[in-house]
Amino acid sequence: MKNVILLPHKDEYCEEIFRLSSVPAIKDALGLPDGTLEDTIRFSRSVRQEEKSGKRVPRMILNEQNQLVGLTDLMFIDYAKNSCHIGTWIGEEYWGQGFNEASKIAILKIAFEELGLSRVFAGARTVNIRSQKAQEKLPFISLDVEAEFPEEHRALEDKEKQACVLHVFRKIDFEDYLKGLDAHA
Repeated sequence: MKNVILLPHKDEYCEEIFRLSSVPAIKDALGLPDGTLEDTIRFSRSVRQEEKSGKRVPRMILNEQNQLVGLTDLMFIDYAKNSCHIGTWIGEEYWGQGFNEASKIAILKIAFEELGLSRVFAGARTVNIRSQKAQEKLPFISLDVEAEFPEEHRALEDKEKQACVLHVFRKIDFEDYLKGLDAHA
């Protein structure tokens, strides 16, 4: 399994965040407008402010050489519902190298172990087949939970302004997966 390092956002990485997120495959999948480096700096600073308020946990994903490979984020943290939503993107040049699963494991440890949540929702626009396929590969995810969580699904589609699928990571499934990894180590 790939090793990744998750770090809070830092201005010194904004140029690389901008470069990776400006590639059409990423920009289009995220629904990003044409932007500037200054927009990326403002974004990075705003998510750091939201983290201070407890609304989200944004992290940069670095490989073992300390190169930025993408971003991951716990957002819409709701302690009353014991849940949040996750968002992750990996730079196109790092696709297919195991960074998605490794970053999901790292950020889910924060959600379940540090924040004490029991569910983390993962959505994807129905037109974003690549995101759906990446989520489907994760052995510790429950797919197509729209009927079980109609309010979460509706909120996601309202936010994205288009049709979406909804999946969920459950703490118990994630812990069972990690136990299986430990048993094979």
